[in-house]
Amino acid sequence: MIYLYAKAIHIIFVICWMAGLFYMPRLFIYHTEAKDQSKEAYTVLHKQFSIMENRLWWVITTPAMYITVFSALVMLYVNPSLLQMGWMHVKLLFVAAMIAYHFISQRMMFNLRDEKSTLSSSKLRMWNEVSTVLLFSIVFTVVLKSALNWIYGVVGLLSLAIVLMILIKAYKKYRTSREGK
Repeated sequence: MIYLYAKAIHIIFVICWMAGLFYMPRLFIYHTEAKDQSKEAYTVLHKQFSIMENRLWWVITTPAMYITVFSALVMLYVNPSLLQMGWMHVKLLFVAAMIAYHFISQRMMFNLRDEKSTLSSSKLRMWNEVSTVLLFSIVFTVVLKSALNWIYGVVGLLSLAIVLMILIKAYKKYRTSREGK
């Protein structure tokens, strides 16, 4: 029964964690684009975005990450045979990448707050898609388990990443053309 409670908590807090990881880069983009405003407007926006990012990060995203990891450790403790399965090793590798993404995003937040960020909004849009690709990787690994066909999986993930980059570039062209009108 403990396993099922831990699993339910895990699923709930994965959703919360991912919501934060999806929204935070969007705030970074807006924060970065605020630099194009007047000095007075930027000062106000910078302060507001810093507050929003800080609250999202420390009240939702980071606690959700820790609860996600803790509940996963409980599930692995209750059912250690999961660690004998190849798909779990792959999942844990993707989860480690997601945790690294989390802390790199945290560094980006600090850099924006301290006005040390050199990333463009285009680069931040691409950064935003990294969590999407990792989420797809984790979910497909968990759902397909041993039936995972590695060649199709790798090709699928690379295709997803390419499609996302093409869409980002197309959006940038569309936005640039709209600004010119």
